[in-house]
Amino acid sequence: MTGPLHGLRVVELAAIGPVPHAAMILAGLGADVVHVARKQGGGLDLSGGKPDFLFRNRRTIITDLRDPDDHAVILDLVQTADVLLEGMRPGTAERLGLGPDDCAAVNPRLIYGRMTGWGQTGELAPLAGHDLNYISMTGVLDAIGRPGEKPTVPLNMIGDFGGGSMFLIAGVLAALFERERSGLGQVVDAAMVDGASALAQALWALRGYGAWKPRRGSNLIDGGTPYYDTYECADGGYVAVGSIEPPFYAALLRGLELDPQTIPDRSDEAMWPALRDLFTETFRRRTRDEWAVVFAGTDACVTPVLTLDEVAGDSYLRARGTVIDVGGVPQAAPAPRFSRTPTDVPSPPSPHDQRAAVLRDWVRTSAGRPSDSAPRP
Repeated sequence: MTGPLHGLRVVELAAIGPVPHAAMILAGLGADVVHVARKQGGGLDLSGGKPDFLFRNRRTIITDLRDPDDHAVILDLVQTADVLLEGMRPGTAERLGLGPDDCAAVNPRLIYGRMTGWGQTGELAPLAGHDLNYISMTGVLDAIGRPGEKPTVPLNMIGDFGGGSMFLIAGVLAALFERERSGLGQVVDAAMVDGASALAQALWALRGYGAWKPRRGSNLIDGGTPYYDTYECADGGYVAVGSIEPPFYAALLRGLELDPQTIPDRSDEAMWPALRDLFTETFRRRTRDEWAVVFAGTDACVTPVLTLDEVAGDSYLRARGTVIDVGGVPQAAPAPRFSRTPTDVPSPPSPHDQRAAVLRDWVRTSAGRPSDSAPRP
């Protein structure tokens, strides 16, 4: 692999959700990631035997972590690794003899990334949970939905990935930067409850100066305003409207052929229901794609709501390479992009045990990696 993380070695202990997602992103940026799968399986598997592209771009070894021989293999990898990622309940890795102290004993420069929902400490730490539970405890879930309705169940982007894997990656990269000065590794405690809360800082800031109402669906960016919402079109498709700033709002009205002098005043919150009804009626006069043509090339901030089936064929996304083909399956391209160290096209996942190749590359070449198992002076 090429990319800015070329040469970085990552051990990924089997987990679901944010850990393989974090490993996928690191691998996409050039890291050499080894996925340590379980012989006995376990966890949630919705693939039905088909390739799981969350595990693209890395090699796999299949182990039983309770087997002394396999345990020794993992520690051999740890000895020359830069990063280890795990997503077990607190204390589980320690019971398996693969906790932070066990790994630091063979490699004090190792960055040990721990991904959980509740964190490594506190009364909730040993309990199970999912994305919905973590964002419910941070106030984020309560803020998503329409007025007077129950909170909307969002996709698991906020807890698992936004507040989970992305903060795990940020922590690992920060620890790697610090290691350049200290020569020592450390433990990164990435908890989805912490990450989701940090993602919500903008809401805390708005609340702090009185610009956020506690009633869901009544604020600027939660669908409360008629000019930041979605609208159904004549064909049953939808458009997304984000015409917040006055120039963008003016462009919206021009596209809708509405006279700003005769429509309800958007600055008067009491007029929002009438304005929303007007927009609803107007957008229903044309199809989604007809509105896309009307607003193409404008700053109205009106875009079609594409389905996943449509994304790969969109001319803009195709030209930019945002969605690419990997093994005959549409996939998200690695992100972000780099000018001097571009990333490779991802490789399909391989379910086969590649232990021999991994040990050949990692263990037998360890002498070529200076100071892997000792602090720098």
